[in-house]
Amino acid sequence: MKMFSLLVFAAMPVMLTAQSVKSDPGKTQFVLFDEEFTYTKHDADNSSPSKSHYYVKGNMLNSQIPTDWTSPLDYRNGTVHIRIDVMDKPSGSAPTTWTLCYIPNKGQGNGYGCTGTDIYMEKGVYEKDVPMTSFWENESIVWTEGIKQMDLVMKDDSGGQGHAHKRADHEKYFPTKVRITMVQVAAGAKYDPSIIAIKKSR
Repeated sequence: MKMFSLLVFAAMPVMLTAQSVKSDPGKTQFVLFDEEFTYTKHDADNSSPSKSHYYVKGNMLNSQIPTDWTSPLDYRNGTVHIRIDVMDKPSGSAPTTWTLCYIPNKGQGNGYGCTGTDIYMEKGVYEKDVPMTSFWENESIVWTEGIKQMDLVMKDDSGGQGHAHKRADHEKYFPTKVRITMVQVAAGAKYDPSIIAIKKSR
Protein backbone atom coordinates (compact mmCIF):
# COMPACT_ATOMS: atom_id res chain seq x y z
CA MET A 1 0.00 0.00 0.00
CA LYS A 2 2.88 2.35 0.82
CA MET A 3 4.58 1.70 -2.54
CA PHE A 4 1.31 2.30 -4.42
CA SER A 5 0.88 5.64 -2.66
CA LEU A 6 4.38 6.72 -3.67
CA LEU A 7 3.73 5.82 -7.29
CA VAL A 8 0.48 7.79 -7.38
CA PHE A 9 2.23 10.79 -5.83
CA ALA A 10 4.98 10.62 -8.47
CA ALA A 11 2.41 10.70 -11.24
CA MET A 12 0.67 13.83 -9.98
CA PRO A 13 2.79 16.45 -11.84
CA VAL A 14 1.50 15.33 -15.25
CA MET A 15 -1.98 16.72 -14.54
CA LEU A 16 -3.49 20.15 -14.94
CA THR A 17 -6.81 19.03 -13.47
CA ALA A 18 -7.98 17.26 -10.34
CA GLN A 19 -8.22 13.92 -12.15
CA SER A 20 -5.93 11.23 -10.76
CA VAL A 21 -3.52 9.27 -12.91
CA LYS A 22 -2.74 5.81 -11.66
CA SER A 23 0.46 3.82 -12.00
CA ASP A 24 0.29 0.31 -13.38
CA PRO A 25 1.04 -2.22 -10.61
CA GLY A 26 2.68 -4.52 -13.15
CA LYS A 27 4.73 -1.63 -14.57
CA THR A 28 3.94 -2.76 -18.11
CA GLN A 29 2.56 0.67 -18.99
CA PHE A 30 2.96 4.26 -17.89
CA VAL A 31 1.32 7.59 -18.60
CA LEU A 32 3.74 9.68 -20.67
CA PHE A 33 1.64 12.80 -20.11
CA ASP A 34 -1.96 13.79 -19.45
CA GLU A 35 -2.66 17.41 -20.42
CA GLU A 36 -5.95 19.29 -20.45
CA PHE A 37 -5.73 22.78 -21.94
CA THR A 38 -7.50 25.48 -23.91
CA TYR A 39 -5.73 26.57 -27.11
CA THR A 40 -6.43 29.87 -28.84
CA LYS A 41 -5.32 31.53 -32.09
CA HIS A 42 -3.18 33.83 -29.95
CA ASP A 43 -1.52 30.79 -28.37
CA ALA A 44 -0.83 29.28 -31.80
CA ASP A 45 0.56 32.52 -33.23
CA ASN A 46 2.83 33.10 -30.25
CA SER A 47 4.08 29.63 -29.36
CA SER A 48 7.87 29.56 -29.49
CA PRO A 49 10.06 28.43 -31.10
CA SER A 50 7.40 27.09 -33.50
CA LYS A 51 3.83 28.24 -34.14
CA SER A 52 0.75 26.04 -33.60
CA HIS A 53 2.79 24.10 -31.02
CA TYR A 54 1.96 23.17 -27.43
CA TYR A 55 5.07 22.06 -25.56
CA VAL A 56 4.94 19.33 -22.91
CA LYS A 57 8.14 19.29 -20.87
CA GLY A 58 9.54 19.40 -17.37
CA ASN A 59 7.01 18.41 -14.71
CA MET A 60 4.28 18.21 -17.36
CA LEU A 61 5.82 14.83 -18.19
CA ASN A 62 5.50 11.86 -15.85
CA SER A 63 8.50 11.77 -13.52
CA GLN A 64 8.48 7.95 -13.79
CA ILE A 65 9.48 7.91 -17.48
CA PRO A 66 12.33 5.40 -17.88
CA THR A 67 15.66 6.55 -19.28
CA ASP A 68 16.09 3.37 -21.30
CA TRP A 69 12.95 2.45 -23.26
CA THR A 70 14.38 -0.91 -24.34
CA SER A 71 15.28 -2.57 -21.01
CA PRO A 72 14.31 -4.03 -18.58
CA LEU A 73 10.90 -3.53 -20.24
CA ASP A 74 10.72 -2.98 -23.99
CA TYR A 75 8.59 0.11 -24.58
CA ARG A 76 10.38 0.91 -27.82
CA ASN A 77 8.81 -2.11 -29.53
CA GLY A 78 5.51 -1.80 -27.70
CA THR A 79 2.58 0.49 -28.46
CA VAL A 80 1.38 3.94 -27.51
CA HIS A 81 -2.27 4.45 -26.63
CA ILE A 82 -3.36 7.89 -27.80
CA ARG A 83 -6.50 9.40 -26.32
CA ILE A 84 -7.89 12.83 -27.13
CA ASP A 85 -11.00 14.22 -25.49
CA VAL A 86 -12.18 17.18 -27.59
CA MET A 87 -14.14 19.13 -25.01
CA ASP A 88 -14.77 22.26 -27.01
CA LYS A 89 -14.44 23.04 -30.72
CA PRO A 90 -15.90 25.77 -32.96
CA SER A 91 -18.82 24.88 -35.22
CA GLY A 92 -18.11 24.10 -38.84
CA SER A 93 -16.79 20.52 -38.55
CA ALA A 94 -13.30 21.48 -39.71
CA PRO A 95 -11.08 18.35 -39.86
CA THR A 96 -8.47 18.70 -37.13
CA THR A 97 -5.62 16.61 -35.79
CA TRP A 98 -2.69 16.92 -33.39
CA THR A 99 0.74 15.67 -34.41
CA LEU A 100 2.55 14.27 -31.36
CA CYS A 101 6.34 14.45 -31.59
CA TYR A 102 8.83 12.66 -29.34
CA ILE A 103 11.84 14.90 -28.67
CA PRO A 104 14.67 12.68 -27.44
CA ASN A 105 17.66 13.33 -25.24
CA LYS A 106 19.70 11.95 -28.11
CA GLY A 107 18.59 11.78 -31.73
CA GLN A 108 19.98 10.47 -34.98
CA GLY A 109 19.07 11.15 -38.59
CA ASN A 110 16.09 13.51 -38.49
CA GLY A 111 16.50 13.84 -34.72
CA TYR A 112 12.89 13.25 -33.62
CA GLY A 113 9.79 11.22 -34.53
CA CYS A 114 6.05 11.87 -34.61
CA THR A 115 2.75 10.04 -34.36
CA GLY A 116 -0.66 11.70 -34.02
CA THR A 117 -4.27 11.67 -32.97
CA ASP A 118 -7.09 10.64 -35.26
CA ILE A 119 -8.55 13.34 -37.49
CA TYR A 120 -11.72 14.62 -35.85
CA MET A 121 -14.48 17.01 -36.89
CA GLU A 122 -16.66 17.21 -33.80
CA LYS A 123 -16.36 17.16 -30.03
CA GLY A 124 -15.92 13.72 -28.48
CA VAL A 125 -13.35 11.15 -27.41
CA TYR A 126 -11.04 9.53 -29.95
CA GLU A 127 -8.66 6.70 -29.07
CA LYS A 128 -6.24 4.42 -30.87
CA ASP A 129 -3.19 2.21 -30.35
CA VAL A 130 -0.10 2.85 -32.47
CA PRO A 131 2.90 0.50 -32.76
CA MET A 132 6.05 2.33 -31.70
CA THR A 133 7.85 1.01 -34.79
CA SER A 134 5.27 2.34 -37.28
CA PHE A 135 5.20 6.12 -36.96
CA TRP A 136 7.17 8.77 -38.86
CA GLU A 137 10.92 8.78 -38.15
CA ASN A 138 10.62 6.50 -35.11
CA GLU A 139 14.14 5.26 -35.86
CA SER A 140 15.54 8.80 -35.49
CA ILE A 141 15.25 8.50 -31.71
CA VAL A 142 17.93 6.79 -29.62
CA TRP A 143 15.46 5.00 -27.37
CA THR A 144 18.09 3.88 -24.86
CA GLU A 145 18.62 7.56 -23.95
CA GLY A 146 15.01 8.52 -23.24
CA ILE A 147 12.69 11.45 -24.01
CA LYS A 148 13.03 15.05 -22.80
CA GLN A 149 9.81 16.60 -24.15
CA MET A 150 6.77 16.18 -26.39
CA ASP A 151 5.72 18.72 -29.03
CA LEU A 152 1.98 18.76 -29.79
CA VAL A 153 1.18 20.40 -33.11
CA MET A 154 -2.34 21.45 -34.12
CA LYS A 155 -3.05 20.88 -37.82
CA ASP A 156 -5.75 20.49 -40.43
CA ASP A 157 -6.02 17.32 -42.53
CA SER A 158 -3.78 18.46 -45.40
CA GLY A 159 -0.55 16.87 -44.25
CA GLY A 160 2.69 17.80 -42.55
CA GLN A 161 2.61 21.55 -43.18
CA GLY A 162 -1.07 22.09 -42.44
CA HIS A 163 -0.55 24.08 -39.24
CA ALA A 164 -3.82 25.46 -37.93
CA HIS A 165 -2.57 29.03 -37.43
CA LYS A 166 -2.03 29.34 -41.21
CA ARG A 167 -5.68 28.75 -42.03
CA ALA A 168 -7.67 31.66 -43.50
CA ASP A 169 -10.72 30.18 -41.76
CA HIS A 170 -8.96 29.87 -38.41
CA GLU A 171 -12.21 30.65 -36.60
CA LYS A 172 -13.21 27.05 -37.36
CA TYR A 173 -10.23 25.79 -35.32
CA PHE A 174 -9.83 28.25 -32.43
CA PRO A 175 -10.45 28.37 -29.57
CA THR A 176 -10.50 24.72 -28.64
CA LYS A 177 -10.24 22.75 -25.41
CA VAL A 178 -8.74 19.28 -25.39
CA ARG A 179 -7.37 16.68 -23.05
CA ILE A 180 -4.60 14.63 -24.65
CA THR A 181 -3.23 11.53 -22.92
CA MET A 182 -0.47 9.21 -24.13
CA VAL A 183 0.11 5.86 -22.43
CA GLN A 184 3.21 3.81 -23.27
CA VAL A 185 2.62 0.05 -23.24
CA ALA A 186 5.48 -2.46 -23.19
CA ALA A 187 5.91 -5.05 -25.93
CA GLY A 188 3.61 -8.02 -25.33
CA ALA A 189 1.37 -6.10 -22.91
CA LYS A 190 -2.11 -4.67 -23.46
CA TYR A 191 -3.36 -1.19 -22.67
CA ASP A 192 -5.40 -1.06 -19.46
CA PRO A 193 -7.71 1.99 -19.41
CA SER A 194 -7.80 1.97 -15.60
CA ILE A 195 -4.42 3.71 -15.64
CA ILE A 196 -6.18 7.05 -16.21
CA ALA A 197 -9.23 8.50 -14.54
CA ILE A 198 -11.95 9.48 -17.02
CA LYS A 199 -14.36 12.30 -16.35
CA LYS A 200 -17.91 11.01 -16.01
CA SER A 201 -19.48 14.37 -16.86
CA ARG A 202 -18.43 16.97 -19.40
